Amino acid sequence: MGRPFLSFLKVFLPFAMILFAIQFYIVSHFVEVPLYYSTVSNYAFHILATLFIYSILLFINHNFKDKTGFTFMGLGLLKMLAAVLFLLPALLDDEVSIFAQVIAFFIPYFIFLIFETTFAVRLINHNK
Repeated sequence: MGRPFLSFLKVFLPFAMILFAIQFYIVSHFVEVPLYYSTVSNYAFHILATLFIYSILLFINHNFKDKTGFTFMGLGLLKMLAAVLFLLPALLDDEVSIFAQVIAFFIPYFIFLIFETTFAVRLINHNK
């Protein structure tokens, strides 16, 4: 499990840092409405969730190769639930822009999802 995870980290960490820097610049220079969660908080969620999901996928792929795809789908559902729970306080707060907060969260959410999906498909195809 160590080598595939390190290979993943070599690509994931620069990707996440570049994406974070771009969004941090945009939010700090162009977004004038208050946000409930900072860019750092949003990315902490995304990075930790992605690392957790890929770690579980590697474990499942190592032990139950035929269940990797189902695991990815189930973890994706759990990640969506976690995202809604994470955003719930922001959605209930009347002093922040809900639209801006949702956009600031879900644009990187879907970019990270594409990244996760790409690596999950590689993992699944490597088994064949």
